[in-house]
Amino acid sequence: MADYGHELTFGTFLTPQNQRPDQVVALARHTEDVGLDLVTFQDHPYQPAHLDTWTLLTWVAAQTSRVKVSGNVLNLPLRQPAVLARAAASLDLLSGGRFELGLGAGGFWDPVAAMGGPRRTPGEAVEALSEAIDVIRAIWDADERGGVRVAGNHYRVQGAKRGPAPAHDVQIWLGALKPKMLRLIGAKADGWLPSLFYLQDGDLARGNAVIDESASAAGRDPREIRRLLNVSPDTPQEQLVELALENGVSTFILASDDPAEISRWGAEVAPALREAVARERGALPSSPSEVVRGPKVLAARRERIDYDAVPSSLRASAVEPGDKAYPRFRSTYMRTGSPGLILRPNGAEEVAEALAFARKQDVPLAIRSGGHGISGRSTNDGGIVIDLGKLNRVEVLDPSTGLFRVGPGARWGDVAAALHPHGLAMSSGDYGDVGVGGLATAGGIGFLGRRYGLTLDHITAAEVVLADGGIVPADMDAAADLLWAVRGAGANMGIATALELTAYPLREVVYATMVFDATDTAGLVTRWGSLVAAAERELTSFLYLFAQPGGAAPIARAIIVYAGADTDAAATALTPFLQIGPVLDQQAQLVPYAAIVAPQDSPHTGGQTNPLISNGFAASLSSEVGELLGAGLFSGVAPWVAIRAVGGAVNDVDPSATAFAHRAANFNVSSVGGRKAAFNAHWDELRPHLDGLYLSFETDTRPERIHDAFPGETLARLRRLKRKYDPDNVFDQNFPIEPAPPAAPATRER
Repeated sequence: MADYGHELTFGTFLTPQNQRPDQVVALARHTEDVGLDLVTFQDHPYQPAHLDTWTLLTWVAAQTSRVKVSGNVLNLPLRQPAVLARAAASLDLLSGGRFELGLGAGGFWDPVAAMGGPRRTPGEAVEALSEAIDVIRAIWDADERGGVRVAGNHYRVQGAKRGPAPAHDVQIWLGALKPKMLRLIGAKADGWLPSLFYLQDGDLARGNAVIDESASAAGRDPREIRRLLNVSPDTPQEQLVELALENGVSTFILASDDPAEISRWGAEVAPALREAVARERGALPSSPSEVVRGPKVLAARRERIDYDAVPSSLRASAVEPGDKAYPRFRSTYMRTGSPGLILRPNGAEEVAEALAFARKQDVPLAIRSGGHGISGRSTNDGGIVIDLGKLNRVEVLDPSTGLFRVGPGARWGDVAAALHPHGLAMSSGDYGDVGVGGLATAGGIGFLGRRYGLTLDHITAAEVVLADGGIVPADMDAAADLLWAVRGAGANMGIATALELTAYPLREVVYATMVFDATDTAGLVTRWGSLVAAAERELTSFLYLFAQPGGAAPIARAIIVYAGADTDAAATALTPFLQIGPVLDQQAQLVPYAAIVAPQDSPHTGGQTNPLISNGFAASLSSEVGELLGAGLFSGVAPWVAIRAVGGAVNDVDPSATAFAHRAANFNVSSVGGRKAAFNAHWDELRPHLDGLYLSFETDTRPERIHDAFPGETLARLRRLKRKYDPDNVFDQNFPIEPAPPAAPATRER
C-alpha cells in the first residue's frame, strides 16, 4: 500500500485544437465552473492543428480566477529552459500563484528536429531534462547571490541573472515511464505524471518503488513527490479509489473534451472520490500527513521549537528555515531575519491558535502585519513570527459615512485604492507597501496629517486577540480602555486582527516635489520648517535630506501634498517653498490621492546592513537642530534624514485621548545611521532639542526611551492595562511595557 497522504485534486486534460479556439477556452472555464482544480494541455509545437500551448496557458490563466494551469507536459527540446523559467515565474506572478510546470524530455524526434530542435537519444533526453531542472530552479532562486552557472552537456548557462521568483513554490511534474526518468523524478522533481491508458498492470507500483528509492537516496522523503495520473472518462470509480489508496495517486486528470463528462466529474466523481478516500484514511490508526518535509528541511529546524505540535490549521501554510518559501518570509523590507518558524494564520481564530502555540515555545515572538517597519521588530533570530499577511481584506462598510473595515495584513496602497472609487481617503504614511496593522496601532504620520490627523485618530473599533487567546471586540462602548491602548500602543496589548476606521471625503490632491542643494542644511531646514508651521492645514510636507558621496553637498527633497483639487490655492501655498534653498528640480501635479501611495509590491529580502534609526518631536526647527542634522550628514554618522510635519489636526486631539500622547509638536525628526556608538552619541546631542519619540522610527531600546515614547500618565495607564490584558508580558518585543504590580490590598484603620 502506498498512500502518500496528499489532498486529492482533480483536473482536465484538454486538446489545444485551433479550429475553434474559443471552445478550448470555454472548456477551461467550464473546468473551473464545475469545481475542478486544474486545467492542462498537451504540448506539441510541431503540430499545426494545435494552438501554441504556452500562449494558450497564459490566455486561460487570464480567463479564469481559481484553477491552476499546466502543460501536460511541455516539450523541453523546443523550450529553452532559462527562458522557460522566466516565463513560468512570470505567469505564476500574473495569475496569483496558479501555474505548475509539467515537463517532458521529448520523444518525437523527427518533428522536433524539423522545427530546429535537437535530436537526442533516450539517455541524452534524460540528461538534458536533469540539466534543465537545475537551470530552472536556479533562475527561480532570486535570493541566491551571483549569477546562474550550469555547465551541462546540453544546456550551458554562464552568469545569467536570477529571478523573478514565482508567486508560489511552483511544482515540477515530469511525464515519464522508464527507470532513468523515474529516478530523476525521485532525485529532483515534485511530481510524476503518467497516463493510465499507457500503463501495464503493476507499472504504477513499480514506478513508485523506483521513485521512492531514488528520493531516499537523494535525502528526500518520498512523500514530497505528488503522484498525478491522466485517466479516461470510463475509468471506474472503484479503480480510482484503489489508485489513490494503493498507488498513491492524489491528482486525477480527466482526458476528455466533453463538457458533460467534465460536469459529471465536478458534480459526482470528485466529491465521491474525496469522500471515499477520506473515509478509508480515517479508519487507519494514523492518517498520512498532508505536509511533508524531507530530511534536508528537517535538518534546518531551530532549537526550542516543537515543530510537530504546530496546530493542524496552520501546518500547510507554515514556513520553516529549510522550506523553499523561507527567503520570501524570513526578512522585513530593510532587515534580514532568521526566524525558526513563520506561522501564517487566516482569521482571528487561527491567530489565537498560533499565539497559543507560540507561548509554549521558549523563543522570541514577533508579530508582522506588512513587514515594512524600519525598526525590524517584526522578525527575529530563531524565534516565531506570526505573519498576518493573509488578513488583508479591505471592506467599505458605509460609503456615506466613510466607515471601512480592514485586516492588519492589508497594505495602505490597497486601502487607498479601495477607498478611492467612493471618493474617500485615509492618511497613512508615505509609502503604499506599509502594512495596516503596525502603522495604524502606532500612529500613522502621513501626507494628509495636518489636515486630517493621524491614522489612529480615525480608528473607531478593533478586533484584538489577547495574550490568553481571547478574541475581544473593542470600541467606545465595549472594552473602551483596550481601544484606547490599541491607538498608539497596540503592539503591547495584543494582536489586532481587524480595524474599523472612518475615512473622509477626498479624491484628488496636488502633489509637489522640490529638490534643493542642501549645503546650508541648517538654513534650509529652518526656512522649510517656518513655512510649514505657518501654512494652511491643507498643506502637509515631508523633507528628506541625503548625504552625497565624496563630501559633495547634501541633497534635500521636499514632498508637499495639498489636500484638495483647488490648484490655484495650492500654487499659492507651494510657491514660497521655492525660496528655501537653491532649486535643482521641481514639479507639481493634480493626482488621485491613491496614486501617491500606490503599492509597489517590493520584495522583503532584508538589506545588506541592519540600519539604526532614531527620532524625536519638535514644536519648531531651531538652527541648532539644523546644524546638528547637517553635521550628521557631512560626517556620514547619519546620512539620511526625514522630517515629517505633524501639526495641525494632529494636535487637535487631547493628549490623553489615545496612547499616542505627542500632541504639541509640529514636526517629527528622524535619521538613519550604521555605526551604533557614533549614531547614539549624535542623537544624545540632538535629544535635548527634541521631545518624545515615535516608536515605529526607533531602534534605540535603552530603558529611558520608553518614557520618551509614552510620557507620564500615558505610561502609567498602559502599565495598568498591561496588568489587565497581558499580565505575563507576552507582547514584549516592541518597546516592552512592564505590567503594573497588583494593587496592594486596602487596610482598615483600627
